[in-house]
Amino acid sequence: CTRQRCQRLDLSGTTRNWFLTGSPDSYRNFIGKGQRCLLNISNTKVYKNVLHSSGRFCFQSSQPLGQKTTSLWINSVGQLPHRFSARNAQIITSFHTSPSLQAAPVPLFWIIVKPAQKLFAIILGRSIRNWWKALPPNKRELFKESARKNKWKILLGVSSLGFLFIMFYFTHLEETPITGRARLLVFGKEHFRELSQIEYDMWMEEFKSKMLPETDARYQVVERVVGHLSESNKDIPQVSVLKWVIHVVDEPGVNAFVLPNGQVFVFTGLLNAVSDIHQLSFILGHEIAHAVLEHAAEKASLVHFLDFLSLIFLTMIWAICPRDSLAVVGQWIQSKLQEFMFDRPYSRTLEAEADKVGLQFAAKACVDVRASSVFWQQMELAETIQGQPKLPEWLSTHPSHENRAEHLDRLIPEALKIRESCNCPSLSGPDPRLIFKLNMQHLLESSKDQENPNSTKRDLSKPKLDFPHT
Repeated sequence: CTRQRCQRLDLSGTTRNWFLTGSPDSYRNFIGKGQRCLLNISNTKVYKNVLHSSGRFCFQSSQPLGQKTTSLWINSVGQLPHRFSARNAQIITSFHTSPSLQAAPVPLFWIIVKPAQKLFAIILGRSIRNWWKALPPNKRELFKESARKNKWKILLGVSSLGFLFIMFYFTHLEETPITGRARLLVFGKEHFRELSQIEYDMWMEEFKSKMLPETDARYQVVERVVGHLSESNKDIPQVSVLKWVIHVVDEPGVNAFVLPNGQVFVFTGLLNAVSDIHQLSFILGHEIAHAVLEHAAEKASLVHFLDFLSLIFLTMIWAICPRDSLAVVGQWIQSKLQEFMFDRPYSRTLEAEADKVGLQFAAKACVDVRASSVFWQQMELAETIQGQPKLPEWLSTHPSHENRAEHLDRLIPEALKIRESCNCPSLSGPDPRLIFKLNMQHLLESSKDQENPNSTKRDLSKPKLDFPHT
């Protein structure tokens, strides 16, 4: 894609990063990842190995060594092997490539003093409550009468405080790069890049003995993908200004993340989990989009702004509640309301935005963008086979796999137009989404045949489903 042509592309549009809310203990819990293994269909017992917090998942077969298995893999256009056993299907899926926890904003002073701020709000509210209880009844009435007489002054003071918060919010709004979405940005970008250097040093210290050399074939694959993505999108200033440095970690966990300063970390478990180079390109494009869109600074700015507002409500809760036990319950309810009404929905919005921009990055790099939808369908399939209960989306910091695949399906036509405008070669072979769907039907039919061995005669009368080869 030439620079001149891609600059005219319409990239306007509309994802999950958890960031520190100020706790020093949380600072050491940067990127939590986990690993789950899905056994074969006939045995659905799940072995879970949680590493750090949660986030990377590997579903694999648990058949004994020496037993022949056929893996359920998607090739470069999404086609499964012509014949495979549903009982022995190996499904690598279900992971969050975005870090569960990211670095907190500078100045670090605000991270350190946040517990002290909450403690001060609790002590202040409790002191107000005890002071009111200690007042004689006649003085309470005098205070109430004085408040009624000066109610307009009190209302004016509260309104002025609210007006200051509103003014602060609107004077710190900026446009998101590429999408043009208005967002609150309190902390400077350079501060986050300085802090990401601290995080980078921590990761390098942890993985110093597990880094693959540049001569390793796996390192070279990641280097080529990231280099191709950055070169194809160099017309975007936020992409060209960063120096993308590759680090491939020899770890089995399925994980990848990009720090705000352009440091790319990919685990070898991810390279084993993706079905083809197109899925890997989309995943890394998604992670690069998080860094380019400055989601770390944005999420931290919103969280700290809401936390500062919550100090007022925290003081009121401890002042109004007659007992400490009720105040603790009220404080817990307030924190959960903030989490489920603001924090998690906002994280899902940032994830969706990173999916959209990452898909555009991949399209300009001439990737088969249709593979992005197949990737999330694989994860949805794995959860269905495993029989896991589906949690409501509002409980998660990420969109559900099903909604994420549907969202990408809606974006793929636009991405294909971007791909065409960049003079990319035409896509050959069938749509990988169609191939995946047909193979899933075959998988379900094979599973039913195993469950109903006496139905062979009836099944023979059915037309046999065949799949095209690419």
